[in-house]
Amino acid sequence: MNRRHLTQGLFAAALAFVAIACAPDPPDGAGSAEQARAASVAAVSAAGVMQPGDTVEFFASEFAFAPHEITAEPGTYTGVLVNQGEVDHDIQFDNGDKVVAGSGQSVEFEFTVPEEGVAFSCTISGHADAGMVGVANTPTSLAAGPAAEAAGHVAPTDEFPVVELDPNAPAYIVRDPRAPARGEGDGVTLVEGGAPDGGDLLEVEMVVEEKLMTVAEGYEQLVWTFNGTVPGPVLRTEVGDTVRVHLVNPIQSEVPHSVDFHASQVAWNDEMRSIAPGEDLIYEFTTDYAGVWMYHCGTDPVLHHIANGMFGMVIVEPERGLAPIDNEFFLVQNEWYLGPQGEVSSFAKANQAAPAPDFVMFNGVAKQYLDNPIEVPTGEDVRLYVLDVGPSIDSSFHIVGTIFHNVIKEGIQLVEGNEGNWGSQAVDLAPAQGAVIELRTAEDGLYPIVTHAFNFPGRGAVGLLQAGDGEP
Repeated sequence: MNRRHLTQGLFAAALAFVAIACAPDPPDGAGSAEQARAASVAAVSAAGVMQPGDTVEFFASEFAFAPHEITAEPGTYTGVLVNQGEVDHDIQFDNGDKVVAGSGQSVEFEFTVPEEGVAFSCTISGHADAGMVGVANTPTSLAAGPAAEAAGHVAPTDEFPVVELDPNAPAYIVRDPRAPARGEGDGVTLVEGGAPDGGDLLEVEMVVEEKLMTVAEGYEQLVWTFNGTVPGPVLRTEVGDTVRVHLVNPIQSEVPHSVDFHASQVAWNDEMRSIAPGEDLIYEFTTDYAGVWMYHCGTDPVLHHIANGMFGMVIVEPERGLAPIDNEFFLVQNEWYLGPQGEVSSFAKANQAAPAPDFVMFNGVAKQYLDNPIEVPTGEDVRLYVLDVGPSIDSSFHIVGTIFHNVIKEGIQLVEGNEGNWGSQAVDLAPAQGAVIELRTAEDGLYPIVTHAFNFPGRGAVGLLQAGDGEP
């Protein structure tokens, strides 16, 4: 886990203790952001029941409000949203308008507390599910029971509403699973000798797009993508190449985004930083190690950005490439936690300690290669680049009726013709692990592609290799 995420998580968990332990007097001198935050919480606690006309500072960070609960007499108050986080946050009372503050900004607003109390939250996708909720109680509402529950950042699984299939949802678009050649792909340009060190340069134009997409038959979601697809474009390079990515977050986007290439060796707080809508950055790295690598959005909450489609594959071949094979394909396994039709995926579902996805799929759409088998010649070598992007569930990648004779998993290699003639029946991949797999089909027919964790093929993690005409 990144140090930032761990620190912020611990800080949020300790916030209630800090509020109780601190004296109500503000700290001497300018103080730190944490001291100002704690002082505000302590001041609200010391004030008891607030009176109309009072001013309340609501400190926002990833992902909590402080204070997240106040008691106030009915009336109108002045609020100040103080964003101490690294991404945009907003606050909206159920009976009022949304107020937005960028990172480091403070925005003043008015809010009204009715007799029955009122709840408030951050309306940015995933932030309320992550814990950015609160409530303004009144003495009357407390006597009758709180107006809203502000505690509990994760909803129990039995509280998730059922998302009904929509027979009018658009048909899904089949993703072409053929692996691109080095330098091929939407927005990708190979410049031979164009790198600063005289080596080859791969230039990548990568644009964030938030769009509607059918992720399974009858289910349309508002996905977050790189270059409009889930997964994002497959990038193919060789060891020693320089990759220069121009990441653009258009002004039309609703949330900040970023990118983290696992194939790179760069500082987390440099190229991986989040950029707001309307901003861009250059992410440059050399491909020092071969492998099948994940890339993904690293903006908080990272879990939600990955679960909502912001991931992809980088294939780094050894210098001068792998031995050529005509039949090469890529398969990216991911989970989907359904939100309401036409909305983003459910962060609350994804954030369960024991995740139970609605779908598990290859290349972004459940069962697409069951309906549209991947055709291969019988008896010829087939190479698969396989990646599990999770965000949370392992893959036991298996193709029924075949044996893998060459496997490179995270740098460990099984080679055909080894002493003892060992082979592989399944490749175990934890989230963010990848493999190169080679096989042959023994005869014409159909060969199911599955994760051998058999509670998931029925949820979409299934496809078919069709050898020849598909008939034995």
